[in-house]
Amino acid sequence: MKIHLPAWSVLVLLNGVGLCVLGFYSTTGAAPQGGQLPFQNSVEQRGDMVRELREIKELLKEQNAMLRGTTKTDATGTPKR
Repeated sequence: MKIHLPAWSVLVLLNGVGLCVLGFYSTTGAAPQGGQLPFQNSVEQRGDMVRELREIKELLKEQNAMLRGTTKTDATGTPKR
C-alpha cells in the first residue's frame, strides 16, 4: 500500500517542522550581559600579572631568607614580611 500526499501538504508539513526547529533558536544566550565585555581589558590583565609576580618575588625572597636562617624578626620574634 503506497501513500500519496499532495505537494502542498508536504510543503505545509516541512514549514511546520522548520518553524518548530527555529522556535528553539535564540540569540540572547550567547550575547554578553549588560554591556559586560567578554574578556578583561588586556592592559588591566597585564597590570594584574605584574603585581602578582612582584608579590611572588617578595614571598620567594622571604622564603629563601628563612631557609638560610637569616630571617629578620621584629620585637615579638615573628618574621617580618
